[in-house]
Amino acid sequence: MWRGCQRLFCTRPQASWLFLMTSPVEGPRLLLPGTARAYTPPTERKRFYQNVSISQGEGGFEINLDQRKLKTPQAKLFTVPSEALAIAVATEWDSQQETIKFYTMHLTTLCYTALDNPSQRNKDQMIRAALKFLETDTVCYRVEEPAALVELQKNEWDPIVEWAEKRYNVEIGSSTSIMGPHIPPRTKDIFTSHLASYNMWALQGIEYVITQLKSLILSMGLMERHITVEKAVLLSRLEEEYQIQRWGKVEWAHDYEMYELRARTAAGTLFAHLCSESSTVKHKLLQD
Repeated sequence: MWRGCQRLFCTRPQASWLFLMTSPVEGPRLLLPGTARAYTPPTERKRFYQNVSISQGEGGFEINLDQRKLKTPQAKLFTVPSEALAIAVATEWDSQQETIKFYTMHLTTLCYTALDNPSQRNKDQMIRAALKFLETDTVCYRVEEPAALVELQKNEWDPIVEWAEKRYNVEIGSSTSIMGPHIPPRTKDIFTSHLASYNMWALQGIEYVITQLKSLILSMGLMERHITVEKAVLLSRLEEEYQIQRWGKVEWAHDYEMYELRARTAAGTLFAHLCSESSTVKHKLLQD
């Protein structure tokens, strides 16, 4: 049996007229000035629905919570372009037990962001934001000491950098300078063109992964299925793992951080793959 729905609460007055979401299926309720606060999603809420299903509508695939339609925080109808993505989102809602834990529902959150676009960014702005990480890419910043960490970075990071240079026919390199490596304009242009080949939904997932790993290169490795999520997370945390091996770890804290990063990275990667594959299939069908 499947279940789900989200309530958005308020924290601080932001304008004379504000909306409070009573639930994603009911839509917003207008509140009088002085009584509303800017809504923020709760971390948990008691589950109050029984069944979750998906259906196809005019705008795409929809999520049904019992007999009601799921809506976004801005009260838009929740629709996704891919049936596989709809099934994955529905599974998130269905997997919630007596308590809905919103912080575990990464695919749902990504869909909300793609549908509502709260920051009102266009595709070019998203690409520019993603490219900024190339200039400070995790795998391009190297240490000068200790020797063991220098060797570890070389052995683990050089192969993924070399793969990216060969795959995209670009020059990336690495640096021990605080300023980072010099990225040639041609390299930026090629990555710009490559990112532009994705649709807005897929790009949303890619940018999310980039922000998690702090690396455009590792994120492209995931999108090209060159590395696994586990490997990408390990490479993004190489220095932390080195320090843990040397000094030990706080068992619950370090493990929780790593598993959370894996979950977010996996969700973003799956989201991007499902959205880009949907777009590719539609493009091929139109050509045929």
